[in-house]
This record gives sequence, C-alpha cells and structure tokens, in this order.
Amino acid sequence: METEAYLGGDDLASHSARGLTDRTRVLFGTPGHAYVYFIYGMYECLNIVAEPAGKAGGVLLRALEPVAGIEIMQRRRSAARRVEDWLGSRQTHTSYGRYTRPNGVDMTRGALVVREPAEPRRVEIEVTPRIGIRECADWPLRFVIPGNRFVSKAKGT
Repeated sequence: METEAYLGGDDLASHSARGLTDRTRVLFGTPGHAYVYFIYGMYECLNIVAEPAGKAGGVLLRALEPVAGIEIMQRRRSAARRVEDWLGSRQTHTSYGRYTRPNGVDMTRGALVVREPAEPRRVEIEVTPRIGIRECADWPLRFVIPGNRFVSKAKGT
C-alpha cells in the first residue's frame, strides 16, 4: 500500500491550490468521496477526499496490494506480466474494473468502497517525500509500507 497526501492552499502540487473550480469541486466537498483525474491521456488516478467540506485535501491511492479478486484483475490486466504492476496509481482503475468515471462517488457505500480490513494487522508506515511531482516535492506526505513489493519505485532508488 502506498498513498500520498495532497493539501489545498499552499500545497502547489495539489489540484486545489488555485482554489475552487469545476475540476476541483469534489476536493472541496464531503470527505470519503472519490476525486479522479486523467493523466498522460490514458490513466485515471483515484484519490479520496479527506478534509472537512469546504477545505480541500485528499489522498492519492498510489499503489494497492490485491487481497481478493486476483483472477479477475489478472484477466483485466493481461498485458501486465507481474502482479505488482496491476495496482499502481495508474493501473488501479483498470484492475478493479471501469466504473463510470467514479469522480464524486461516495466511497463509503456503493460499488467502489473503502473499508477496514476483515482481519486488522499491525504494519509499519514509512513517511517519505512525494514522488513524480515538481512543486512541493520535498514535503513528507508519501506513506508506504517498507519492503512491500507493491510500493512504487522512486527514481534513483
């Protein structure tokens, strides 16, 4: 599992840094909703709004570890050779199936839901600077499980 936090206001890497727009309206909305954006003309990145309504902030799901539905994901991502390539920030949406662009959907209920694991486990969390951005890249807002094979590889590591 790997996430990155994006704050509003002074966080120039956040889409909400310039304020409320049609694109960022979801980020200023109710926590627990999906904010999805399209990058490189081919990938959709999934974020979860994490601040109270009126204050922008979200968490990018950069990489996930599959725990169920592995056979289905394998069919959907047949070109990916390794399971580690199925659920990176650019591949998550494809692996879990295409929803009708879930931007704005409530992720506490419905077809795409985030919930606590059935069997909680204690994990160590490492905090690092964010990767793949230019602005505010040194901010310690990337959270990874050290040694987890599903964590993105930052350039130079």
